[in-house]
Formats: sequence, C-alpha cells, structure tokens
Amino acid sequence: MSEMTIGGICQGRPPLLVIVGPTAVGKSAVGLELARRLGGEIVSADSMQVYRGMDIGTAKPSDAELAEIPHHLIDVADPDEIFCVARYQELARKAIREIAAQGRLPIMVGGTGLYVDAVIRGFLFPDEGRNPDIRERLEREAAEIGSAGLHARLAQIDPSAAGRIHPNDLRRIVRALEVFEVTGIPISELQRKHEGTSEFDAVIFGLRMERQALNRRIDTRVDIMVEQGLVDEVRSLIESGYDPRYTAVQAIGYKEFALYLAGEESLEEALDTLKLETRKYAKRQMTWFRRNKKICWIDVERAGGPEDIADIIIASTERWLKGVGFSVGSN
Repeated sequence: MSEMTIGGICQGRPPLLVIVGPTAVGKSAVGLELARRLGGEIVSADSMQVYRGMDIGTAKPSDAELAEIPHHLIDVADPDEIFCVARYQELARKAIREIAAQGRLPIMVGGTGLYVDAVIRGFLFPDEGRNPDIRERLEREAAEIGSAGLHARLAQIDPSAAGRIHPNDLRRIVRALEVFEVTGIPISELQRKHEGTSEFDAVIFGLRMERQALNRRIDTRVDIMVEQGLVDEVRSLIESGYDPRYTAVQAIGYKEFALYLAGEESLEEALDTLKLETRKYAKRQMTWFRRNKKICWIDVERAGGPEDIADIIIASTERWLKGVGFSVGSN
C-alpha cells in the first residue's frame, strides 16, 4: 500500500488521532507506523513514561524510535516530583497545538485513560480543596483500615467518583475525600464544572484482544523487561535516593522489585506478582475505556500486525483528515 502524507495547517479545531488500549496490546508499534506514514508526532498518554530514569519498566520507545519520530510527554519529570493530571493536560494540549500548527498530525498513544480524558474531554482534577493536614490524616487512616475502607467511605459521599476510582488507588481516594472535607462538594461535581467542549477534533481507536492471549503477551513482556535489566533499573532508582514510597516508584514493575531488593520477597515471587498485577491493570484499563462509546475498536488478532492495523486506521480516517483541513495524498 502506498504511503500517505499530510500537509497543510488545520483550520478550526486541531485534529487528534488517539490510539488506546490495555498494556502490551501493541499500541506503540501501531502509533509509530501511523506516524511514519502520516507525517505525525506522538504524544504519550502514559502516566509513568513522564518520569526520567524509568525506561524499561514503562516500555518507553527505544533511542532509535525517539530519533526517528518526535515524541512528547516523555521524561518531563523526576520520580520524586508530583506530576498530576492537570499538569499533563497542560503540557499535552500545548504539544498537540504546536504539532498541528506545524502541519503535522498529533497522535496520542497510551493506556492511561484519565490522561486521555483530560485532553479530549477537558476532564480535570480541580485545584479547590487542598489541605495537607487533612490529606496526612486520611493517609494515616488508610494505614489502619486500608484503601478499601476509605473507598467505602467515598462511596457513601460520592458514588460517582467511587465508581471511577479503583479501591486500591489510594492516592485518588484520599484526594477525593480531601476535596469533600474541605469544600463540602463531591469531587465528581467539581470535575463536571471543569469539563467542557474539547478544543480538538479527536478520533479514537482502541486496540483489544482476547484476555488469555493478552495475558500471554503480558507474561512475555515482563520476562523481556527483566532480561533487559529492570531489576537493575529499580536498584538504580533506590540508590539514587528516590524513596520507594514515591508515587512513581510505586508503579507496577517497580514496587514489586523494590520489595525483592529489600529482601521482603524472592525474585520468583516478585516476578509472579508483577505478572499478576500487570494482568489486573490491563483489565482495569479495559473497564475504563469500554465506557467511552466513541472509541472504534480493532481486534488485534483478527487485524494482523501493526502495518495491517495502520492500514485499517488510515482507510477509516482519510475522509476525516480531509474534513479537518489536511490534504491526504499518495507518495
């Protein structure tokens, strides 16, 4: 199939092509193929790829891929920094506008649904209701009753937020409770006030595959990460002075091996736990994305490899690209 190029400046809202799906499904390879053939640049929508020094465990693009295709929102924070969704939204929107202004196609690729929503829907954690003392107290309570206990409390005062937040996501549970205690208003209501019409004309494709097949991919991917030096990467972070309790170092793939390096688990136990937690994470990702009825789903096993999937997406978006002001032609 002939390659297709995009030229011209988009009139009106900048276009945004979005590729989502669970971890290990093959999003990055498809995104790269689309960027090559459509003259695009990639905006990462991965909450852990923003951190420097966390390369293997977050499956960042290789140096060769970064050199070939411009990537944005990768390596923009240190592991001990607080990098919230509002900060991501600000940086990602700026990058998308700049890419489109240069006559290139912004392609958002990633599995962090909250980040994708923040950009497309205007979804934002409000700044209202910050109180470090209340937050610290809630974290102490969590140590006593567990995150599930706090999640049950949240379900009573804000069922909408509790339905979106996983019972193990302590950081977001504490934040929601903190906002309610300070403002008396559920965080879901405040979020709705911040949610407006998207400034982008977005088309969203989701990649999916049968769960057992995805689990096999996950297991293989974890084994490869360990072979590439994931344990040493975790060791390097800890030796650099980053507290294992930081949000970044608590990421899947890092907290498990931090326990191993602390002598609390064997290497085999850490590896098994990592595979299990990654499978659970993939399931949560799919639960999040299934709520978005605007996603056009592609079955990876039926579609074929990245090139085949790119063919499908290009064929589906040619009219859209022309409609938003980009000329599409064959080389």
